[in-house]
Amino acid sequence: MSAVPAPWIARQLQQLLAQRGHALLLAGPSGLGQYELALALARAWLCDQPTPHGACGQCVSCHAIDVRTHAELLVLMPDTLALALDWPLDDKTRDKIEKKEAKPSKWIRVEAARAVVEFAQTTRSRGHTKVVLVYPADRLNVESANTLLKTLEEPAGDLRFVLATEAAHSLPATIRSRCQTHALQWPPQAEALAWLAQQVPGQDDATVRMWLRAAGGRPSDALALAQLGLTAAHWAQLPKALAQGDGSVLANWPPTQQLDVLQKLCHDLMALASGAPPRFFEAAHLPSPAHTAGMPALQAWAQTLMQASRSVEHPFSPGLTLDAWVAGARQVLAGRARGEQHRATDRQPAHTLRP
Repeated sequence: MSAVPAPWIARQLQQLLAQRGHALLLAGPSGLGQYELALALARAWLCDQPTPHGACGQCVSCHAIDVRTHAELLVLMPDTLALALDWPLDDKTRDKIEKKEAKPSKWIRVEAARAVVEFAQTTRSRGHTKVVLVYPADRLNVESANTLLKTLEEPAGDLRFVLATEAAHSLPATIRSRCQTHALQWPPQAEALAWLAQQVPGQDDATVRMWLRAAGGRPSDALALAQLGLTAAHWAQLPKALAQGDGSVLANWPPTQQLDVLQKLCHDLMALASGAPPRFFEAAHLPSPAHTAGMPALQAWAQTLMQASRSVEHPFSPGLTLDAWVAGARQVLAGRARGEQHRATDRQPAHTLRP
């Protein structure tokens, strides 16, 4: 992570550093910078020479966090995410994964939660505080959450927690009640566009705006779309391609993001059918409500996609799953046109139907 956070993250960081309390819960929709803000807080709390704006970025503590070796910082996250973000796993878990005796977990293991209890009881090796960072906090299962409760409620005087989540409603009330909750703030559009343009230099303004619109105004999600190679032309043509049964644009994307795009498309089609403007696609790129299968079919599709989201992280076969999702999209997007063709055929005189 850059030592210089995005402007909207920096503003919230300064605000939160002025607060007291041993446990903060950063909550809000995806793409607003929960992890970035949580790590910036941990850096500032542990920094040898902190400023009102955050960590200095130059001291021994800041360097130790950069290289993932700080003895007073314990990061609690699923194995899959720890590997992606280059945080070390404990020796036992790493050994099992390397020997293929276990797969990286997508949940925060209870063994990791027990490590927090042990961490809380150890003496500091340096500095004035210790920090536990939990992300995403909604990946605590019931046993892991219960393991943390007492330490979260009555930590040692030098221990601080920062939890971050994109699904605060999924956290047990016992966890939420022990934290001060901070709702992530949405950045102004101009600020988000300027930041996104800096992260992916050399792109034209229309493409940058498309990324941010496709992400619903969430900068980090917009950056993820940019890193997937999404172009303005691909996004504009996607509804028509899906109506023709072509999901090739999404073929190499993770299933979670494939499903996210389909849910956005369904949302916008339902908005149009209700007389509201679309949020993620340009209206000109969407079929009119008269050419789709109608609101009941859209509602049924939305329900199907919602059910799929419950198992999206472990699809039976990613390729076959995408084919099924594209077939469902095609049925809805081209449903009215096919229905009209069938009715026209039914209205033809009987003699024209004979061979």
